[in-house]
Order: sequence, then structure tokens, then C-alpha cells
Amino acid sequence: MPSQKPEKISFNTEYPCPCRRKGQLIPITLTEAFGCDRCQQIFVIEDNGRILEQLSTSYPYKRAWHWTGKSWRVVPTRLGESYLPIALGIIFVLVIIWLPLALQLANSSSIIAWAIVAVLLAILPALMVWFTYRR
Repeated sequence: MPSQKPEKISFNTEYPCPCRRKGQLIPITLTEAFGCDRCQQIFVIEDNGRILEQLSTSYPYKRAWHWTGKSWRVVPTRLGESYLPIALGIIFVLVIIWLPLALQLANSSSIIAWAIVAVLLAILPALMVWFTYRR
């Protein structure tokens, strides 16, 4: 069974692109970075040469990989760098606290309006998470 420990990444070795687009990483001259010949992404080496990090402005968080000798393994993001806990917190507050309070304070004629507002406000964090994690 091959080792899953991260190996040091060398600029003298050829690596496949971690974005799964069948490209090859090519060292960028006079920098400490790699570029993919297929997807045009730029990657830098972090953590003493053990982590390949994608430089991208389209993602709200940085994607990173370890090289295991045969393939790339995704480095898990920290909880604080993720939008998921924030979105779940917003949904929790809306559904558990705000919706029952709004339904108690509303007149019988405006209950439907309050329910629609609550549903729309619950959809916003769900859309935020969806846009963040989609590829």
C-alpha cells in the first residue's frame, strides 16, 4: 500500500495538475510557483515545500493539496475559513428563534407574509453556501 504521507514538492519533478484537468504543472521561471499548461492556474509552494496552494481570486478560500508520491490529496480547510458554519448559524437563528417569534407577534392576516419573509431569509444562506462550494 503506497504511503499517504505528504512528500516534499520539488521544482525539478513533473506533477499532474491537481485540478483534475489532465494538465501538467510547469515551474514558472524566476519564481517559486507552478503553472498548469491546461487550466492556466498558478500554484505556490507553502509549508516548507509540502503543500501546493492555488492562487485564485474566484474562490473565497484557498485550495491546497499534499503530494503523496502518486497523487494529490486535498488539504482540509479549517472550520473558520468555511462559510458553512456561518450559514448554518443564520438558518438556526431564523428557524428556531425568529420564525416562532414573528408568528406569535403577527396578526392572522399577515402570517403568510411573515412566513414568506422567513423562507426567503433562510434561502439566502443556502444560496451563499451553494455559490461558495460549487465548481
